[in-house]
Formats: sequence, structure tokens, C-alpha cells
Amino acid sequence: MIPCIRRAAALCLLLLVALLINAARLQILQSTSLDKNPANRRLAIGRYDEPRGNILVGGRPVTGSKDSGQQLRYERTYTEGALYAPVTGYASQTYGTTLIESAQDGILSGRSSLLTAIPLWNDLSRTQQPGGNVVTTIKPAMQRAAFSGLAGKRGAVAAIEPSTGRILALVSSPSYDPGLLSGTGRPVADAWTMLTGSGIQPMLNRAIRQTYPPGSAFKIVTAAAALDTGVVRDVDAPTGTPDPYVLPGTATTLPNAATGCGNASLAYAIQWSCNTVMAHLGVKIGLHGMLDTVSKFGFNDRGLRIPSGVAPSNFDRRMTIDQVALSSIGQFDTTATPLQMAMVSAAVANGGELKLPYLVDRVTTSDGDTVSQNNPRSYSQAMSPSTAQKLQRLMVEVVDEGTGGKAAIGGARVGGKTGTAQHGIGNAGTPYAWFISWAQADDAPQPAVAVAVVVEDAEARRNDVSGGGSAAPIARAVMAAALRR
Repeated sequence: MIPCIRRAAALCLLLLVALLINAARLQILQSTSLDKNPANRRLAIGRYDEPRGNILVGGRPVTGSKDSGQQLRYERTYTEGALYAPVTGYASQTYGTTLIESAQDGILSGRSSLLTAIPLWNDLSRTQQPGGNVVTTIKPAMQRAAFSGLAGKRGAVAAIEPSTGRILALVSSPSYDPGLLSGTGRPVADAWTMLTGSGIQPMLNRAIRQTYPPGSAFKIVTAAAALDTGVVRDVDAPTGTPDPYVLPGTATTLPNAATGCGNASLAYAIQWSCNTVMAHLGVKIGLHGMLDTVSKFGFNDRGLRIPSGVAPSNFDRRMTIDQVALSSIGQFDTTATPLQMAMVSAAVANGGELKLPYLVDRVTTSDGDTVSQNNPRSYSQAMSPSTAQKLQRLMVEVVDEGTGGKAAIGGARVGGKTGTAQHGIGNAGTPYAWFISWAQADDAPQPAVAVAVVVEDAEARRNDVSGGGSAAPIARAVMAAALRR
């Protein structure tokens, strides 16, 4: 009898050891993979069991949380959702997160170690803190001015504080209400189908995720390259550009919308947007010289984040000389986001130094204690201070005497550059209207804002589309709002 009891006890002990080993395997070795298993509902339940932290604009939250009474308890809400969607993105229980909701998800969900006094406390305790808050750099008056200016037209606006890189406005139009996607169920699925299937693409963030041919607005970059490389030393001197101008190596004559461009100076070419002069200068600068300059402005940068990722603006690294000529006037394969073109204008306004653009000023605990602060950082010295000073003068002349008159603001020094970019097969598409600019109050020591506006406006008649006519008034409204504050 005793041997049987011993064998039974040994078997029970063996089974106990096996159970302990299996429990250790599940809880230690496989815990991470089990946590990430899509079938594990506990993570989702835990994630939405507490209100999410807020995104703040102008010191006030533009997001919130509501108790749905469902298993996934708290759903995201948005104040003026369409106005701030290009900033916040969406936080959906069904479709995940985008933009700041994604880039700052750890803070907003309470899972970031920044929110705890003890490092790794969340991991050790298997708990999380209340969601923290994200304070943006956006200025409400400027955001509303840009949104109202576009008035539902397809396009975008980006505005930057040149001396710091703070993004003051970021608008994409047409927009959408991210609150439609917050929860679960048939209404959310129907909203997703409607938004993603729409031909006007309301969920596309045109300000940072869409690139356009910049057209003549890009001529500021080419002018910077011409001055910094010494191709042009005197902005008022004739450039020796023939009229008509035949693209090198081809029989194609490059047209001008303006008159008087033959042998015109750089100053005249910027003021009246002469294609021939800027293409001629681009050829003289050469591909390598142009590439060096465009990279300083941020073109071809695939790592730019604000903190959301920004689509890279393109300037081809391999081209024939006639393609260099076209690229130098913002055509061929040259493309840019509105944020990129705001960076171009900001570099000119800031004496040649380009600050790294950023959208998040700081992050805080739920009680408002700052746990991380963003400070201005230099992106590059895009051009020499003397070149920036000359380009400031030329951009002011565009507004005071040239094609950008609709951007003028009383009591302020305003510089600008128009652009009308051709696109489509055989340039058959309605041109994109661009305007890049900056503004400085007469009594201020430095420019307050740099702006880029692009208007797609596919419904407009072709002859009605121009940077000076369609985009400049929107830029003016945004700059005026910046100066008022």
C-alpha cells in the first residue's frame, strides 16, 4: 500500500511541477506575444476603460472622452473636429489612430513612462497612469482664418513661426469630423466607407501628406541657389537670358506669362515670375548646385516628423540639363508639400536659418505638470544671411509692385511669391494656385509668420486660377491673424 501512495505522490508532484513550468512559460516567456494577440480582448478593454488624455489648442482641449456604456467604455470626442482634424487625426476603437493621436498615443493613453515618477513602473505594476495631455503650437485664430479662406475648396495651408519653427496653422480642405470614427458598430463602418470612398478625399492631409508641383513659388529656392553659388551677384543686373528661350538640348521654347523677360534681372524675374530667366539660371547653377540648395530647405528628406511623418518633397537627383531647367521653375518632377513651401518662406524670413518645424509644444500629466517640452532647433542654414536679405527685398517687391498685391497688409512688411503649377497629361489639368509669404509688423523686430497656401480648385475655369488671385487672399487672412495676436 505504501509504495502505491509514494508513486501517487510522486506523480502528483510531477504534475504540480509541470503546471508551474507551464504557468511560468505563459506568464513570462509568452506574455508579450499573448498580449499582442489580436484575440486578446483584455488589452482593448483595458485601453478604453479610462478616459483618454486631451489635445489642446490655444490652452483649451479640442478633444474629450464620453462613456459609451459598452465593453470598450470610453470613446473619443472632438470639438470643431473638421477644423482640427489635420492636427489631431482620429482615435478609433475600430480603425486605430493617426497624426497626433498616433504619434503621442503613449501619452494620451497613459502608457508612457514619462507619466510615472518611477521608471518602468507601468510595466512592473501592470497598470497605467491617467492619460496625459498634448499641448500643440496651433493658434486658433490663424487656424480658423485658413479654414475659412479655403471655404471647402481642395487645398491646404501651413503657417510657421520663422524664428522658432512652431507650426501656427495646419489646414487641409475639404476636411471631416474624426468623431464619426471613434466607436464601433455599423455607423462607424458606414462612415469609414463613405470617407475613404469619397472622390474629394477628405481624410487626406493635404498640408503634410500630399505633394504638388510648386510651380513659380519654387523660384525662391532657385534664386537662393543662384545667389549663394555666385551665379548672380547683383539682383538688378541683366542675366543674359535670351527671349525666346529654347530648353538646352531640345527644340522646345519655354513660354512666359509675363512680358519683358528677355535679358531681365533676377529682381524683375521674381517680381513678374519670368520662367525663362529662372530656367536659364537653373542651368547655370547645374544639377549638383541645385541639389545642394534644395536639401538645405528640406527637399528629399524622408525622415521629417512634426511629430507625425511628413511626405518627402521631391527634387530629382538624376536629370538631363533640360529637365534641370524645368525643375528650377518648379515643374517636371519637382513636388512639395505645403509645409515644405512654408519652410522655404520661413528660411527667407529668418535670415537664412531654417528652424525645424514642430507641432507639439509640450506634453503634460493629467494634472497639467509638464513632463516634456519641445524647444526650437535649427534644421539647416538654408542660405547665407546676405542672400536672405536680398530675397526678402525681392519678395516684398512682389507684393508691393508685382503679382502678389492681394497679400498686402497695412502696417506690415509683407513678402510673397505667386505660383501657378501646371499638371496632368499635356498640362491639361487645372493649374494649382500657390502663394508663399511672410509678414512682419512695422514695429516688430522680426517676421511673425511664414505661410504657404495651395488651392487645387478643380472646378475653377483655367484662366481664373492664379497664385495671386486664388491663394494670396487666403495667405493674407492668415498673416493678418498672426499679426493681430
